[in-house]
Amino acid sequence: MIKPGLTNEKTWLVGKEHLASAFGSGLVNVLATPVLVGFCEECARLVVEPLLKEGQKTVGISINLRHLAATPPGMHVTVRAKLVEVDKRRLLFRIKVWDEQECVGEAEHERFIINADRFEQRIEEKARKANSDSSLGS
Repeated sequence: MIKPGLTNEKTWLVGKEHLASAFGSGLVNVLATPVLVGFCEECARLVVEPLLKEGQKTVGISINLRHLAATPPGMHVTVRAKLVEVDKRRLLFRIKVWDEQECVGEAEHERFIINADRFEQRIEEKARKANSDSSLGS
C-alpha cells in the first residue's frame, strides 16, 4: 500500500559523466545539478515502484531542488527520499542528499501515478501528429 512514511535510499559514485563540465559548464568538475535532479527522481521513483498495480508507472511532474554544496568526482552521494503525502494519484516526496562530508542537497519532488498503456498511446498519437504536421511543410 502506498502511504506516507515510505522511504528509499540509494548511493551513487560520482564519475566523469556526472560532472558539470560534461554538461557545458566549462571546467567545473563537480556533480552537475541536472544529474542531482536525476538521482533524486530515481530514488523517489523506487520508493513506490514495487507497490504499483500492474500497468502503472510514475512520472515526475515537478521538483524544487536546492544544490547546497559541490561534490568532486570519486566521492559518493547518497539520496534519501521519503514519501510525505499521497493525494489520489499525486505523490509528494521530501529528499535529502549528502556526500561523504556534508549535506549537498534538499528537494521536494512530485510524481504522478499513470496508466502506462494510455500514456504510451498518447505519446504515439502526439508523435504521429507532429510527423504529419512536419511533412505538410516539406
